[in-house]
Amino acid sequence: MPYEDLREFIRKLEDEREIIRVEKEVDPVLEMTVIADRAVKNKGKALLFENPKGYDIPVLMNAFGTERRMKIALEVERLEEIGERLIGLTKIRPSGIMDGIKSLSVLKDAMSFIPKTTKKGACKEVIMPEPDLTRFPILKCWPGDAGRFITFPVVITRDPVTGELNAGMYRMQVFDERTTGMHWQIHKHGAEHFRKAGEKLEVAVAIGVDPAILYAATAPLPSGLDEFMFAGFIRKERVKLVDCETVDLKVPANSEIVLEGYVRTDELRTEGPFGDHTGYYTPPEPYPVFHIETITHRENPIYHATIVGKPPMEDAWLGKTTERIFLPVLRMLFPEIVDINLPVEGTFHNLAIVSIKKGFPGHAKKVMFALWGIGMLSLTKIIIVVDSDVNVHDMHEVMWAVTSRFDPSKDVVIIDRAPVDSLDHSTYLPNLGGKLGIDATKKWREEGFEREWPEVVEMDEDTEKRAMEIWNEIKHMVLG
Repeated sequence: MPYEDLREFIRKLEDEREIIRVEKEVDPVLEMTVIADRAVKNKGKALLFENPKGYDIPVLMNAFGTERRMKIALEVERLEEIGERLIGLTKIRPSGIMDGIKSLSVLKDAMSFIPKTTKKGACKEVIMPEPDLTRFPILKCWPGDAGRFITFPVVITRDPVTGELNAGMYRMQVFDERTTGMHWQIHKHGAEHFRKAGEKLEVAVAIGVDPAILYAATAPLPSGLDEFMFAGFIRKERVKLVDCETVDLKVPANSEIVLEGYVRTDELRTEGPFGDHTGYYTPPEPYPVFHIETITHRENPIYHATIVGKPPMEDAWLGKTTERIFLPVLRMLFPEIVDINLPVEGTFHNLAIVSIKKGFPGHAKKVMFALWGIGMLSLTKIIIVVDSDVNVHDMHEVMWAVTSRFDPSKDVVIIDRAPVDSLDHSTYLPNLGGKLGIDATKKWREEGFEREWPEVVEMDEDTEKRAMEIWNEIKHMVLG
């Protein structure tokens, strides 16, 4: 059965011995960051800080900090299962999978994952007469941060033209009791809604939701696919939504905390700096201001937070989950793709390593341009393409292929001034920079390679099988 709320997920983590309760007083200003950073980098357990300094609201951190916890969160044995189910439920046509995804609502069993609206929700157990963010243990993560930031918000807006809901995750700097920044990067759907709006845009923010909803808010879904619908698909049960009190939006009914309000399209304010997942402080920039009119929350709410910084961090596992879930989608679009690795060190958009079954001259370049033309992969700065015999998740093999199958004078693609991630600090212009493609496949005569490729050094199967029997007996002594 899917988790009804964040609390059920916490109970599951307790059953699996994947979480610890921290009884000692810990300050949400910087101290929690130190502990959570150590936990995630050592593949440690989730943390429930029960005694935040100055507050009586517990703080959950590092809930998704390992592959095992991501599988527990999404209730799967393999993360690829979700993508495989998605392919199985779509009616793929030559026009592409995105049309198939958008047509999910017409499938026979679509009612099993379309969100449903309920009259009551636990998120309304308490309605604050005067909204006040200072009552919540919102973190200041790094010494150079401009202040406290809400780091795990599910930000909900409605497209002013189509009326479709969007749920995304955008950090929010707390300015005072009733206002925050809204870090809508230019490529995000929330920013698109903001550009389409008239004088103002209504916004609702849910903090502390069930894992499928939180993941869906981070997923690179195409326009027109409701994140709540996708969450219902993941959890195999419809998401329960409830109407907001003061804005024409819906929020997850069992959220821990909900903020309701608006942004004005003529009002920007300097936001940042913020210690970001790139490992650098994102410089101050003007962003919209979120005005909070109402706060509702559960009785004795739990505040859910994360930290980002020099990788690996907890968000790495959200990114890896996206890599695994959407691999079947990529394979459906491009059958030559064997596997893909978006290394954690590449912070999502800086590097992709792809293995292919090479079928014709120039095939590697075809794959590069295909990936640069699809969804959020269009922001990828560097793409390395290798042959199918290379394990893209083993950097030893990847570096071997790059250094032995790649000639820098001929096997490079360089693109000038293409879309890049807003958080890429190396580009000379914001949101616009170069791209690099490295063809590390074995070249063919048809590609101008006249030499013979030497044979790869490998042991014959029979010898290896016999020797492995001995190895398995002695390896504990060899390895100490």
